[in-house]
Amino acid sequence: QGVLVESGGGLVQPGGSLRLSCAASGSIFGVKSMGWYRQTPGKQRELVANIITGGTTTYADSVKGRFTISRDNAKNTVYLQMNSLQPADTAVYYCTMLRRGNTYWGQGTQVTVAS
Repeated sequence: QGVLVESGGGLVQPGGSLRLSCAASGSIFGVKSMGWYRQTPGKQRELVANIITGGTTTYADSVKGRFTISRDNAKNTVYLQMNSLQPADTAVYYCTMLRRGNTYWGQGTQVTVAS
């Protein structure tokens, strides 16, 4: 099992919702940020949302107002609540963490939006 373990992906109809979770092993000490990226075949991985220690969040323009990133420090877990999902949101979603100068990636979880 890796440093980051994602869950919550799946198949959902357009307009539906999903919540992704990413649990990090080890201490939260030294964690600077956690976030979510996504990737589709033939395209570069792109930032979806990011949250830094202290709570400041960043979102891709394409998901603003629909997705919400949050973090539970007690559980060392970051969440991505995705509402009003569209077919264009279909991708493999990756969790990432910056801790003590090192960047960690999860294994990825597939999100498919289709009717």
